[in-house]
Amino acid sequence: MSKSGFGQLYRRLSSKLLDLVVTPHVIGEVPGKSPAEEQELAEVNKKITCYVLQNYSRSNALIVDAETRRLQLAPALDPLVIAEHKEKASVLFLQHHDEKNLLNPPAHNFPPRLLRLIELLDQYPQYDIELVPVTVLWGRSPDKEDSWFKLLFTDTWATPGKVKQLVNIGLHGRETYLEFHEGQSLRTLVEYAKENYPNLSAATYIISTLNDYLDCQREVVLGPDLSDRRNVMQSLIKSRDVQEAIRRESIRGKISMLEAERRAIGYLNEIVSDYSASAVRFADMALTRLWTQLYDGVEVHNFNTVRELAKDYEIIYTPCHRSHIDYLLLSYVIYKRGLMVPYIAAGDNLNMPFVGQLLRGGGAFFIRRSFRGNALYTSVFKEYLYSILSRNTPLEYFIEGGRSRTGRLLPPKTGMLAMTVHSHLRGRAKPIAFVPTYIGYERLMEGATYVGEMQGKPKEAESIFGILQTLRKIERIFGKVHVNFGEPVFLDDLLKQHGAENIVIEKNDDPVPAAVSEAINSSAVAILENINRAVVINPVSLLSLILLATPKHTLDEEVCIKQLDAYRRLASALPYDERTQVTPLSGKEIIAYGLKLKLIKRVQHVLGDIIAIEDNQAVLLTYFRNNILHSFVLPSLVASLVEHNGKISRGDLISVIRTLYPFLKAELFLKWNTDELKEQICQNADALIQGGLMSQDEEGNLISSAPNTEEHNQLVVLAAPVKQSLERYYMTLALITQRGSGTISAKQVEDLSHLLGQRLSVLYEFNSPEFFDKALFQSFIKVLTQQEYIRTNENGLIEFDAGFSNMAEGAKLVLDEVTLQMLHHITDFSDEELQEALNAVAAQQAKRRLMRKRK
Repeated sequence: MSKSGFGQLYRRLSSKLLDLVVTPHVIGEVPGKSPAEEQELAEVNKKITCYVLQNYSRSNALIVDAETRRLQLAPALDPLVIAEHKEKASVLFLQHHDEKNLLNPPAHNFPPRLLRLIELLDQYPQYDIELVPVTVLWGRSPDKEDSWFKLLFTDTWATPGKVKQLVNIGLHGRETYLEFHEGQSLRTLVEYAKENYPNLSAATYIISTLNDYLDCQREVVLGPDLSDRRNVMQSLIKSRDVQEAIRRESIRGKISMLEAERRAIGYLNEIVSDYSASAVRFADMALTRLWTQLYDGVEVHNFNTVRELAKDYEIIYTPCHRSHIDYLLLSYVIYKRGLMVPYIAAGDNLNMPFVGQLLRGGGAFFIRRSFRGNALYTSVFKEYLYSILSRNTPLEYFIEGGRSRTGRLLPPKTGMLAMTVHSHLRGRAKPIAFVPTYIGYERLMEGATYVGEMQGKPKEAESIFGILQTLRKIERIFGKVHVNFGEPVFLDDLLKQHGAENIVIEKNDDPVPAAVSEAINSSAVAILENINRAVVINPVSLLSLILLATPKHTLDEEVCIKQLDAYRRLASALPYDERTQVTPLSGKEIIAYGLKLKLIKRVQHVLGDIIAIEDNQAVLLTYFRNNILHSFVLPSLVASLVEHNGKISRGDLISVIRTLYPFLKAELFLKWNTDELKEQICQNADALIQGGLMSQDEEGNLISSAPNTEEHNQLVVLAAPVKQSLERYYMTLALITQRGSGTISAKQVEDLSHLLGQRLSVLYEFNSPEFFDKALFQSFIKVLTQQEYIRTNENGLIEFDAGFSNMAEGAKLVLDEVTLQMLHHITDFSDEELQEALNAVAAQQAKRRLMRKRK
C-alpha cells in the first residue's frame, strides 16, 4: 500500500473511532456550498477552500473533516490541489507562538503550508484560496459544569497537550462545539499586506490577522484570555530589564544571545502561574468534599477586615506555615467569600507531575529556595513579581519560608518580602497591605514526620508517593481548623517610619537602600507579631498546655476540668489581643473533645478517673501547646517567679521580667514594647490574685498559695510552660560562662547548645522538640549581642564581662536548685570533650551537605 493510501486509511479509521464518542454541535451560520458547487467554482473561478485552525490538533482536524463531509462542504482532509501542486489536506494550522520561543519567531517557524500557498498564488495568478477560520471547543460551558473531571478539562485559552486532547475526547465528546466563520481571500490578504505593511512579510501579517480574528471569536465563548503563560510570558521576555539580564548572561556565560534567551524562557516556564477558572472551580468542588470528610468544620474569623481592604489596597496574605494544607485552605476560604484567589508563592519542591499543574491552575507560581549566584533567574523572577503587583493581583506567601516543626513561628525569611517592597518602589499601583493570618489545627497530617525531623531524621522530600501516603489518613478525625485574619500591616506606614517613603527604584537589579532594608525587617517582625495577635486558643492547644505541664502528663479529671476552666477565664478576662479567639467549650466539654480526637485517654479509678495523654502523643502535643504559648507566657512567667520565690515584691518581679523579656519577645514574637511591659505585668499579677492562685500582702508583695493546696497546684501548672525556655537560656549561659571569655565562637555555642539540648531532652524526658531547634539558640545569642551582654572579637570569639556573669547568676531567681545543678552538670566538660563534641558536629554537618548534593 502506498504512503498516500495508508494515510487515507488511517484518516478513515480515526474518523470512525471519533464518530463513536464525539457528537459535535455546529453553532453560527454554516457555509452553503456543496462539494460539487465548490468543484464547479474551482474550475470556473479557480477558487479553492482551505480551513484554518488556530492550534495543531489531530482530533480537531478529524472533527472538522467529519463535519464538512456531513454538511456536504469541501472535505477538510481531502488533498488541496492547485494546478500541478497537491497538498495532503485542505487544513492550515496557525499555531500560537511556542512557549519555548516567545519572541518573534524566525520565518522558518511559520506554517510551511501557508508559505507554500503564498508562493503558489504568485505562480498561478488565476487561482485564489478562500481561508475559512474554524473554532473548535471541547466543553463550552465550564461555569455550568457539575462534573469534577469535565470541569478540569473544559476548554480554556491554553493550547492542549496530547494528554489533554485524549481526555477531551473521552470527557467532552458529546459536548464539542464547532463554528465555521466567514471565508477570507488569501490573495486579498497578501496584497493588502504588501501595500500597507511593506516591512512585514505577508505570512507575518496573515498569521497575526487570523490569530486575532480567532481570538476574538473564542473570547465571545470563553471570555477574555487570562492566561499568564501566554500574555504575561511574552511581555516579560521582551521587557527592558529581562532583555538586559539576557545580554549580561550572554557575556558572563560566553554563550549566544539565543542560548541566554532560552535559559530565561526556561526559567519563566519553571516559575509562571497558569491560573484557570476551571481549575479553581474544580479545586472548590474537590476541597469542599475534602474539608467535609477531614474536618468537623472550618471556622473563619475577622474576614471583614480583608473585604474592606480589598477595595483600596493591594492585598498580600502572609499566613503562618504549619502544614501543606495551609495554602489550599486559605485560598479556599478567600474564594468562598467572594474575593479573588491570590497568586501563591510555592516552593519548587511542590512542582511535581500533575500536582504542580493543578497548583499552577489555582494560582501557584514556583520559586527556588535560593537565587544565589543566578543573576538571570533573579531578574526573571523579580520581573514576574513586578508584573503581578502591577496588575493589582493579590499575593500569598509564607513569611517564615518553610513549615514550622515546633509549632512556634519561625524567624522571618525576608526574601519574598524584600522583592515585594522592591517591586512596589519601582512602580506604585495601589498601596500594599500585608494581612497576617493565623491558621490553627487540632491535628496535623504531618505530625509524625515533624517529630522525626526534630529528633534528627533527615527532612523528607515531597513526592507523589508521599502525597498518596498522606491521603490514606483522610478517614481519620482531624477536628476543627481555624483561620483568623489579623491586624493588617501597611507598608507605606513602615516606609515612612524609616524615612523611605520617597525612595524610587528604577530597575529590577537596583540595590535596596539601607532605609528600605530597615523597613523590610520591621515589616517582617510586625507581620509575625500580628499573626500571634490573631491566635485561636482551641481545645487541643489548651489541653496540651495543661497536661504537658504535669510531671507525668496526667491529672485527676476533676482537677483537669478546674484547670481548663481557670485558663479559659484567664484568657477571656485578660485576652492576649482583641482578635484572639478562645474556645467556648467548658473544661468538661474540652476533655470529651480530646477523647474523641484520641489525643488523651481516661484511666478509670475508684478514687476518681485520671486524664492522661495517649501513648506516643506527648511530643506531638508540644506542637499545639507552642501554637498558643506566647499568649500565656507572661502570666506563666509571673506565676513561675512567685511560686519559685514564695514571696517577691512587684519591683523585683518587674525587674527580672524586664531582663528576660527581650529574649522571650524575640523567640515568641510578643506584641508588647518595653514601655508597655510594667502595666501588662501588673494586670497579669492582679488577674492571678483575683483567680485565687496567689495573694498580696499589705506592702504589695506577691505571695504564693500555700503548698499542697489546689490553688498552689494550679499555680505550679501555670508556671511550667515558660520554664523550658528559661532552662534553654540558662544552659547556653552556663556553657559560655564555663568556657570563659574569648575562648569559644558563637557558631560553636550554637552547635553545642543544640547538641546538649538533644541530650537533655533524652536524659530528662522533656518531650519538647524546641530543644532540637537550632534557630532558638541562634535567636538567643543574637539578642545577647544586641543587649550588649556579649560581643565578638576580631577572631570571632565571644567576649563578656561582669554584667554577663551577673545575669547568669540571676537565673537562681527563676530556676530551682535541682534544675540549675542538672544544667550546670551537663554543660561542664573538659577541653578534650569539647573538641570531640565539635568534631562530631562538624562530621554530622558534612554528611548532611553530602546527602543534599547527591539529591
